[in-house]
Amino acid sequence: MGRNKNEDSVLTHTIIQLLKEKNPSSVQQLVNLVEEKTSVSEQKIIECISQLQSEGKIILKEKITSPPRNFGTYLRTNAYWYWITIILSITTALTVFMISEDACPIVYVRYVLGSVFVLYLPGFTFIKALFPTQVPIKTSSENLDSIERVALSVGMSIALVPLTGLFLNYTSWGIRTTPVTFSLLALTLIFATAAIIREHKSKLTK
Repeated sequence: MGRNKNEDSVLTHTIIQLLKEKNPSSVQQLVNLVEEKTSVSEQKIIECISQLQSEGKIILKEKITSPPRNFGTYLRTNAYWYWITIILSITTALTVFMISEDACPIVYVRYVLGSVFVLYLPGFTFIKALFPTQVPIKTSSENLDSIERVALSVGMSIALVPLTGLFLNYTSWGIRTTPVTFSLLALTLIFATAAIIREHKSKLTK
């Protein structure tokens, strides 16, 4: 018990000292500095910083958020892009089979969703699976980072879709609407699931 109190006291002193000496620009940077000085886990450091802030001993501009440990919690709170991708993909697949070519003007909904489904979603989920938090090209702003991700997503989709068609061409299914739609749907769902798992893990280990 006394050892735990001593460790908490040392951790508190380290946090306050680093805030004065290093003046970190973010909570994550403060956590990284404390990890370099101590052997305490990131979770405990965040809890200690949060407690010090609530007690008024330190003042931070940035709100402290602890990464979710449970994957189910993460899916409920931090995976909006994942659910939007899943819903959009399934909706597109349904429109392909339920809306005929001569059903004007509702057929334009099929065209719009189909374009997003073919030209963006496969590449987006693939890039997200490879780089769940940041794209490999360093940018000066978050907005530019988003533009890079969109560009990479479109480019990767343009590469993945023909490869999928080439693969189907050597199967008994051939390059037809049904196998192409289901193949792209399967790819998108697989990549999206891999991406959300990697993103969850990166939040825990960051």
